[in-house]
This record gives sequence, structure tokens and C-alpha cells, in this order.
Amino acid sequence: MSARAREEVLRRIVDRRYAQGSRLVEREVAEELGMSRVPVREALRALVAEGLLELLPNSGVRVRRLERADVEHLYEVWEPLAVQASRLAARTVAAGRADGRLAALEATLREAESAAAAGEGAREVAAHTAFHEGVQELSDNPLLVRTTEQLSRQLRLLFGFRAEPAHMRAQHAEMYRHIAAGDAEAAGACTLLHVRDSRTVALRSLFGEDA
Repeated sequence: MSARAREEVLRRIVDRRYAQGSRLVEREVAEELGMSRVPVREALRALVAEGLLELLPNSGVRVRRLERADVEHLYEVWEPLAVQASRLAARTVAAGRADGRLAALEATLREAESAAAAGEGAREVAAHTAFHEGVQELSDNPLLVRTTEQLSRQLRLLFGFRAEPAHMRAQHAEMYRHIAAGDAEAAGACTLLHVRDSRTVALRSLFGEDA
């Protein structure tokens, strides 16, 4: 139940029902989710630990308000990890160890396109996050996967706060093609371009400025 509560609160943050800086009251969230306060309390604590919520000075929590420095720090860490994940994923494919994971990765692309066409922002954000998580999993590097777990949740928050241009969905498709072809260097180069474009879009959407 606490995991379900965490996911529900996160969904409301991503689709902006809980705006940046807004205070969340445990009792009110529990009533809204139709749950008891115990799993909601656990969920809020988990989201504080993940950096998505922050404790208020006196009591309670609020949705973290992203500052420019937060975004810069996130991309500084994500860029090399994302590039390496794509390279390793392509090597996994080239070594014939992908199993059914390529099909699952391709399915996230279709899900993102479907959500975008339907104007379902939260579902599109979830699909984009799932794509990057799928690439990480395909890297076959457990340490990389563990390192990026918390980062993925913060990225999901960031993706929910900014627009997703169509060309960035196209970049996902290109990343997939290079990974599926087992071309590690092309996959890494495409991913580098994608992450840097994502940073520019995030800064423009959140702060009205470019890099």
C-alpha cells in the first residue's frame, strides 16, 4: 500500500495536480487516495528521501521547487550515465544477450507516441522514463542500474515540469535503432545529443532561458 501511495503521489506531482512548492497534508492526501494515513505517511517519507518532496521547518512536507542549480546538477550526473548505459545496452545486443528486452524497449516508444497523441502528459512522462530505465536495464550492469534508480525518479519529476518536443521522441527512436543494431558508439553519440537537448528544453521550460 505504501508503494501504491508513493506512485499515486508521484503521479499527481508529475501531472501538476500537486504544484511545485505546494504543501501536502498527510490527512488530506490519505482522504484523496482513499487510504489510511500509515501508508501515505510512509510514501511521503520515501519521497522526501528521494528528493522529490522536502520537509517544512515546522511540520509537513511540500513539493520540491526546482531551482536552476538543481537542474544543472541533475544533468551533470545523468549525462555520462545515460551515454554509458546506451553504449553498454548496444554491446549487450551485439553479444546476443538482449533476450526479449529489445521488444519491451520498443514498446515504451509506442506508448510514448500514443500518450502524446492523446494529450496524456503523465502517461507520456512515464513512458519516457520507462524508456531510459529500459536502456539502463539492458546495460547488464547492476551497479549502473542501482546508481540511476533514484536519479530516474528525479528525472520523472523534471520531465513532468517541462514540455516534450516531438524531436526528442524522435531521438528516443534513433537511440533505439542504434542500440538494436548493436552500434555502441552511435548509440552513445545519439544519447549525448538527446541529453543535452533535454537540458536546453528543461531550462527553457522552467526558467525561460537556454543553456
